[in-house]
Amino acid sequence: MKSIDLAELSVRELNQRLHDQAVEATEREWAVLNPKGQHNIAVGLDQNLSVDIHGHAGYYCAGMNKKAHVVVHGNAGQGVAENMMSGTVRVKGDASQAAGATAQGGLLVIEGNAGARCGISMKGVDIVVKGSVGHMSCFMGQSGSLVVCGDAGDALGDSLYEVHIYVKGQVKSLGADCIEKDMRAEHIEELTTLLNRAGLDEDPKAFRRYGSARQLYTFKVDNASAY
Repeated sequence: MKSIDLAELSVRELNQRLHDQAVEATEREWAVLNPKGQHNIAVGLDQNLSVDIHGHAGYYCAGMNKKAHVVVHGNAGQGVAENMMSGTVRVKGDASQAAGATAQGGLLVIEGNAGARCGISMKGVDIVVKGSVGHMSCFMGQSGSLVVCGDAGDALGDSLYEVHIYVKGQVKSLGADCIEKDMRAEHIEELTTLLNRAGLDEDPKAFRRYGSARQLYTFKVDNASAY
């Protein structure tokens, strides 16, 4: 395992060394020491790397991630895993607002709570939050899944498209065009898979499902693939 101490090197130098692995992968496992809440740690990765960040991370940690597996052993600031394409990002603590914003693939796991707008404009990512999420989570969510094992704040799923939302706790209020939907067998199966991938021991039957009423659409959902 390659260790990088951010008390000695800059985040730019760290990221350059990680990016170099996309050209020639000489080291698969990396440990980042003394992050001290610095921003943009491990962004833009494009290789199957394992990156363990030992401490708190600032804004946009693991943003634009592709293929890599990043673990934050602490809290993460705004926009963790923003625009992630694939791979996994796991936050052992809490995440600030806009976690997983615009992310198009992969798995984001937050073992603590997530702030406002978790999953805003998500486009295919799966997000699993062990705790609760703040207001406007999944705002304009387009595809993927959001799993919340705790509670959800105001305006959950406001103006969403086709994201599947599962919440175990209480929902303070639903956003425009978001409604509660039946929990069918295929949704129990999907949720079970997501919980297993996240490593969480939760009963999928204890969750409720929410989704779009499809009244704000400017096109017919049945013809979505033609647009």
